[in-house]
Amino acid sequence: MTDRQTTPPVRVATLGLACSLLLSACATTTSSTGRKQYVGAVSQQQLNQLGVQAFDQVKGQKPLTQDGKQSAYVRCVVDAIVRELPPQWQQGGWEEAVFVDKNPNAFALPGGKVGIYTGIFDVARNQDQLAAVIGHEIGHVIDNHHNERITRQMGAAGAVQVLGALAGAKYGESGSNIATQGGSILAQGGFLLPGTRDQETEADVVGQRLMAQAGFDPRQAVDLWQNMLTASGGSRPPEWLSTHPDPKSRIGELRKRAEALMPTYEQSRAAGRKPKCG
Repeated sequence: MTDRQTTPPVRVATLGLACSLLLSACATTTSSTGRKQYVGAVSQQQLNQLGVQAFDQVKGQKPLTQDGKQSAYVRCVVDAIVRELPPQWQQGGWEEAVFVDKNPNAFALPGGKVGIYTGIFDVARNQDQLAAVIGHEIGHVIDNHHNERITRQMGAAGAVQVLGALAGAKYGESGSNIATQGGSILAQGGFLLPGTRDQETEADVVGQRLMAQAGFDPRQAVDLWQNMLTASGGSRPPEWLSTHPDPKSRIGELRKRAEALMPTYEQSRAAGRKPKCG
């Protein structure tokens, strides 16, 4: 929470006008599963900028691992997945960070950012299972889920928060303070909040396909979610799963897709895509 400051009326009026312009730019598109999406309240450039801000915010709040092997392991898996992305999603490269936190959590953000909590290694017990996690999170990015969340949540106040964050990044802290009086803009804007169940299902589809294309065994996605279910003790799932589809039905869908993806996996391996990350 930042200190409250008096906001010049001209700046408020300017932000209000910009909000109206952004909201009028919203458009519909179709996700990878054929679902209608409402996007466009912010541009991809603005999304990337917000993603970088969110990533820096987490890095300022959580300690980074000092385990070089752990970091190299994550980097290897991220690099293998990123090589399978469409060209526009490879531009600029991707940055990964491993945070010391016992929660089994992970995220990916526009702007090419991937965050892994060390607690995820308790449930993602090999490189293929880690690839399922990372593929899922990157799936949110390339299927425009962050744009969709912001567009859906962006009333007048939300628009001020998003634009205030952008103003702060460009013009200094005072601009950012406009946005953060009600709490973290990055969380409220949908960057670090869980997705909807539709989005989680889509991220499963995209992520499992990406891992197979990269030469990771798609069947290991099933084992990952079984580990997640076990870790929850059969009761309330971990934070990372809190808004995800029902674990048992999800495992069934992952198993079906894994069998369908085995030819893709085998072709990838035959073509030399055999990651050796750890």
